[in-house]
Amino acid sequence: MNTNRVLPVDTVQDLEKIYRAAVREVDPAALIQSRVKKDGRKLLIRGQDSNISEDLSAYKQVVVLGIGKASARMASALESILGDEIAAGFVVTKYGHGLALRKIQVLEAGHPVPDENSLAGARIIARMADAADDGTLIINLISGGGSSLFCLPAEGITLEEKRQTTRVLLASGADIDEMNCIRKHLSKVKGGGLAGIACPARLINLILSDVIGDRLDTIASGITAPDPTTFQDALSIVRKYALEGKLPPAVLNRLMQGARGEIPETPKPGSPIFNKNVNIILGNNTLACHAACRTAQQTGYDARILSTTLDGEASSIGIYFAGMACEIASNKTDSAKPVIILAGGETTVTIRGKGKGGRNQEMALAFVNELYRIFPEARNIFFLSAGTDGTDGPTDAAGAFVTPQLLEKMKEISARAVAQLADNDAYHFFEATGDLFKTGPTYTNVCDIQILAVI
Repeated sequence: MNTNRVLPVDTVQDLEKIYRAAVREVDPAALIQSRVKKDGRKLLIRGQDSNISEDLSAYKQVVVLGIGKASARMASALESILGDEIAAGFVVTKYGHGLALRKIQVLEAGHPVPDENSLAGARIIARMADAADDGTLIINLISGGGSSLFCLPAEGITLEEKRQTTRVLLASGADIDEMNCIRKHLSKVKGGGLAGIACPARLINLILSDVIGDRLDTIASGITAPDPTTFQDALSIVRKYALEGKLPPAVLNRLMQGARGEIPETPKPGSPIFNKNVNIILGNNTLACHAACRTAQQTGYDARILSTTLDGEASSIGIYFAGMACEIASNKTDSAKPVIILAGGETTVTIRGKGKGGRNQEMALAFVNELYRIFPEARNIFFLSAGTDGTDGPTDAAGAFVTPQLLEKMKEISARAVAQLADNDAYHFFEATGDLFKTGPTYTNVCDIQILAVI
């Protein structure tokens, strides 16, 4: 392998182009417009696995609700389709993701930690759902971020206690399923709670999945899906991560009461509250990854998808990708097509330091550290890890690039790179090197995308 040959100058632009193709494929407005049609007073909806038809004349009113980072954009597209069919509407989205709509009100709230607006918005949505009767059609727009944006604590739990719990969970290394199990058992609306409040109205939920495997009970903490988890499961997760002394006493007490059977469980499969409830997935990470793969192939790469269900510790996955890059580079001839390996999913970060960053930046920093350790002379390897929502953790970056130029700089900054990874401070590392990837809000959210290129 010749690591010193002249490389294409536009590889970084290619990676960004491939990322943007993935995001464009799951644009919420485009998905709504392509999957939701109105023919006279017939509403036709096409999902990933099912189609439904609703006769709007059978209802006294149509109400639009929504939560998540993509909800405002989804609502905008639905307004253009339904127009004056909509009697009222209200959606809660992340700060910076709101839009001015004609019929549907939009409230921006806190993410990834809920705030007062998360509580206020949840109260309004719950009130509107509770007021709906069997003559009401509710179209509910669900996307990633809903767990914090839609926060209505159970009796005896305050907003600040929910906020503290969220912070503890985010720092613990618990995965999204584990976090949601606990959050569902501290909420009036999660774990099927909203479906119960909306019953007996007809409830159609249009969903943009940000969860590996598209599990309905996990997306936005399963507000309209039966909850297979229990208080005992939640308590086991607390013990697994030794969180007993870190959670607010009221939270721990509620979980213990529930495990003893002193508090009713969340709605389970077979509950009649779900009889008029339907969940339809419009888009997901798989859709995005396949669009990215097509674009990479059209751009001239030998592209393939490694996985759309990537999970685990972000730094460990970064190390894995570095090893894979070296293996591909070692077996690649100069005449062979450049290679792109794509992956999607959602990793986790166990916070041990005091730095700033997100799981994608952490993965990229672990990648460059490992690549420099095992193959410091590589000059044909590129890597991008980025969130499809344009926000990686509590930062203004979607993720970060690793380039041959950065690997060259590692001769002088490798010790700092190792120290900053240990301090979970990937953001400031990549900020200093100029390799942060900033997109601004994409108004969608289907987990993360990783793009490895060997030229």
